[in-house]
Amino acid sequence: AVRRADDAVQAVTAVRGVRRRELFRTAAADIVGSYGTEAQPVEADQGALVDLVGGAVSDLTAATLAGTLRAVVRDKWGDVLPTRFAIIGMGRFGGHELGYGSDADVLFVHEPRDGVAEREAGDAANKVVSEMRRLLQVPSADPPLLIDADLRPEGRSGPLVRTLKSYEAYYRRWSLGWESHALLRAEFVAGDEDLGRRFVELIDPLRYPAGGLGEDAVREIRRLKARMESERLPRGADPKLHAKLGPGGLSDVEWTVQLFQLRHGHEIAGLRTTRTRAALVAARDAGLVSEEHTATLDEAWVLATRVRNAVMLVRGRAGDTFPTDPRELAAVGRYLGHGSGHAGDMLDEYRRTARRARTVVEDLFYT
Repeated sequence: AVRRADDAVQAVTAVRGVRRRELFRTAAADIVGSYGTEAQPVEADQGALVDLVGGAVSDLTAATLAGTLRAVVRDKWGDVLPTRFAIIGMGRFGGHELGYGSDADVLFVHEPRDGVAEREAGDAANKVVSEMRRLLQVPSADPPLLIDADLRPEGRSGPLVRTLKSYEAYYRRWSLGWESHALLRAEFVAGDEDLGRRFVELIDPLRYPAGGLGEDAVREIRRLKARMESERLPRGADPKLHAKLGPGGLSDVEWTVQLFQLRHGHEIAGLRTTRTRAALVAARDAGLVSEEHTATLDEAWVLATRVRNAVMLVRGRAGDTFPTDPRELAAVGRYLGHGSGHAGDMLDEYRRTARRARTVVEDLFYT
């Protein structure tokens, strides 16, 4: 579609159309697995459905960014950008765990080509990012893809695009604890593959520090988690039913798993993964987490992820809490395997599952 288009606008319009179609196909497969049909029973392994959606939406997002990048470069520079350019997926994107309504959390890295001045290269890289963002958010019948680069060095106040050398200098001198933590799910997703590989090689010693973490660093991570949850939990929300930030929700499970990665990733190869469930299994296999605790955390993470996916499918917009509208709540319940009139049972099940997970988190993360 990109090659056949006359310009970047036409190309990205086609890319966004393909994205909409593939999102529908993914949702259809998810719904069939959740509800079942006469020919196909309900998928018994809810984790398999979560992996299906997370992997498919993440791959689709990467393909959308790659196609848009190609279209912009071709339109403005004739296929050869003055600088090598790579996009690094962060957060759920890097972890292959995106939901239907997720933004694309990314970092942008570039490296001037031989003979190109750094200023010229930087201007080109910034123009690429600006044009990609614009084209992916132009109002249309196709859903926009929002690009979020807030996890970059210095956050929103830092440069949107950096050279590989600039990242290296920053991480060597100024890197903060939250940045090492955020880099745990960094993965190359689009652009120059060699540059992306070298960026990952650069950050590996930060996210898997030799010797693990000292107690001061562990205390800082615990403090950061507590601050994030207190600041981001919406006012008036019931914490016990908040799938992301509530007790036993996604944040609890992910921070617990990531603490094991920071502490032991340098010595346990299986922990050097961007995927939450895979890292949890690696921690279990290494004897860091019991079989029972692993199952409890995995069940809670899968259920919370399913809740978020259900809310998006039912309401048409992303959300981390159960709907208050009775019809919407019933639809979420049906997606999660609860029949008509059993919304209360669904909420009770969620509370129980999250409560058990929180008990494990308090044992593993806070002690």
